[in-house]
Amino acid sequence: MKLDNNIDKIFSVINKMNGESSDIVTRIIEKNKNRIGYIFLESVSSDDKISDFLNKAIINIEKKRFFDSFYDLVKNSIFSSNMKTCNTYEDMFFYLASGFTVIVVDNSTSAIVIETKAKLDRGVVESTSETIIRGPKDSFSENHNINLGLIRKRIKDPNLWFTDAKVGTRTKTKVTVAYIKDIADEKRVNQILTDLNNINIDGILDSGYIRELIEKKQKSIFPKMISTERPDHACSALLNGKIVILVENSPFVLILPTVLVDYIHSPEDNYQKPFNVTFNRLIRLMCFYIALLFPALYIALMTYNQEILPDQLLISLAVQRDGVPFPTTIEILVFVLTFEVLREADVHVPSFSGGAMSIVGALILGDAAVSAGIVSPIVIIVVATTSLSELVFYDVDIIDAIREWRIFFIIVATFLGIIGFMLAFFIFIAKLASLECLGVPYLTPYSPLNIKSLKNSIIRVSRKNLKTRPNYLTNNTKRMSDEYEKNNN
Repeated sequence: MKLDNNIDKIFSVINKMNGESSDIVTRIIEKNKNRIGYIFLESVSSDDKISDFLNKAIINIEKKRFFDSFYDLVKNSIFSSNMKTCNTYEDMFFYLASGFTVIVVDNSTSAIVIETKAKLDRGVVESTSETIIRGPKDSFSENHNINLGLIRKRIKDPNLWFTDAKVGTRTKTKVTVAYIKDIADEKRVNQILTDLNNINIDGILDSGYIRELIEKKQKSIFPKMISTERPDHACSALLNGKIVILVENSPFVLILPTVLVDYIHSPEDNYQKPFNVTFNRLIRLMCFYIALLFPALYIALMTYNQEILPDQLLISLAVQRDGVPFPTTIEILVFVLTFEVLREADVHVPSFSGGAMSIVGALILGDAAVSAGIVSPIVIIVVATTSLSELVFYDVDIIDAIREWRIFFIIVATFLGIIGFMLAFFIFIAKLASLECLGVPYLTPYSPLNIKSLKNSIIRVSRKNLKTRPNYLTNNTKRMSDEYEKNNN
């Protein structure tokens, strides 16, 4: 709806649109026999900026020539680095809710908009979800411009492009797609922008909404996008040819396309020696399979296929299970569930007591259950080893995916033993092989085999030998000039 040319009418319409909300502030000033009005929402605007800057600018307006347009005079008298104009009530309220102040002049159907945002975010602080041992300590916050700045200050390249989309019919959330123009695949960028523009929902409150809404028909428990708070991680992904999605009011950005091996990596791999990084990645890979398969394998061997175990080990396990009234599967499921309850409690209990409560709970429950003869000690070892193996991964989504597939393996192994275990594993691999993200197979570079991209997948090579980017992400694979090596020899 177009703006009226009367200040009183404009203020009346805006108040009615917002139900006469208490945070709407309006004021009318008469200057040179003309009326100037401004309106802002005190809940998202800084009253100090308005009082110290805007009021003084309006008071100092002087009409020099009779034929000067008072609207143009006001516009040219207010000095702001972020000044816009709007002509509709819908745009006007969008700017008001974004922390802008709207200035209106009688007999004009256009309004002047200047930025007077209040500081409502927590600023740049250390990441709370990704522990940082070595590397930059800053993290993304709820402030969208700060998030863009954290990327921009690391990549000072004019080819770093930010493309905005407005998503949510009510929240009108700004979603920014970041990519390096001459590295990222243009088709993938356009596909993401198309998907964002096709979203029809009343509100976007976090990047998790976007992650769920732009996923294609291939539904999977395993995540297809990395969610991170670390700007250095996002910048590393951009330099490799990936695309980053930033959502207003969310400290988590999305990185895509993603393959399974990305979850074996850590942002801190870039800051350590290659040998140590390779060892850590092998540990994570081993923990991935332990967390996924260990309980099901134990059930299969103890329930159906005892002949596979050495006699002495089988006797030792049988002695431990002597007097336990429940089947092996029930033991495992009960304690897997118990550990999940403890983990969930640890997340929601205040930090000053959460860790202590979960540790004490696990120790007391485990010791009491073994002493009462309800479970065998080996079950405690199996479940504890499985739970600890999950902790090497920083991404919550991959941990949840492992947990849910682990239950599937346990159920199949309970009914079919080692044969069912192998069958479930083949189903697992086939499912992963069928997934893709933006046209990139999920098991890349191993299936399909991509020899050129095997470098730095598990084995971390030295940086001077890492001259190319993965060719499944970009056609611009050259990362380092050959002249560098010549000059350093």
